[in-house]
Amino acid sequence: MEVFRLIFSPIEVNTYILSDDSGQCAVIDCGCYNRTELERLTDFVSGKKLKPVLLLNTHCHLDHIFGNMMFLEKYNLGAYCHKDEEVNRNDSVHIASVFGMKMDMPPEPAGLIEEGSIVSFGNTKLRALFVPGHSSGSLAFYNEKAKIVFTGDALFAGSIGRTDLKGGDYETLINSIKEKLFTLPPDTIVYPGHGDPTTIENEMRTNPYFN
Repeated sequence: MEVFRLIFSPIEVNTYILSDDSGQCAVIDCGCYNRTELERLTDFVSGKKLKPVLLLNTHCHLDHIFGNMMFLEKYNLGAYCHKDEEVNRNDSVHIASVFGMKMDMPPEPAGLIEEGSIVSFGNTKLRALFVPGHSSGSLAFYNEKAKIVFTGDALFAGSIGRTDLKGGDYETLINSIKEKLFTLPPDTIVYPGHGDPTTIENEMRTNPYFN
């Protein structure tokens, strides 16, 4: 499996494109803020000769779902997320206006994912890990074979997600990271929702929230 990262919107969210030798690909957190950014994504996908078949949301804060409607219109693919993210999806247009931004109402999810759910594209399977705390329904997506995990805004390089938004809770987030992420193999590569990749080992050893 290959992992590609594109950074979108004024909030600089990481959108990940995952591909394997089947020619199919999955997208995690389509953060395209406008049509120009969507074109960057679609040009990248077509340039790699990939076929999108799956759209995943780690959670539904506005920056992670900016592009869901445009993605649906382009590829006829709705997003999969956790049921507890419905409040964030419904609030996203209002929250965007608070920040002086505009967005269309995101479409209904194509389906719901919970702890332990397996989602797949091509020859690749991802296991959903329930990691609430940054938001009520935050998910991480783990591939054991490749030793990679996409953590959304739960865990960053040297930091953790904020917990002062609706559905956030500091102790819940700390426990989620310890119980669901820090139990993964130490050499697992962490692909966060913002910023650069890191590893589980590095965060266990140096992240100031755990040392």
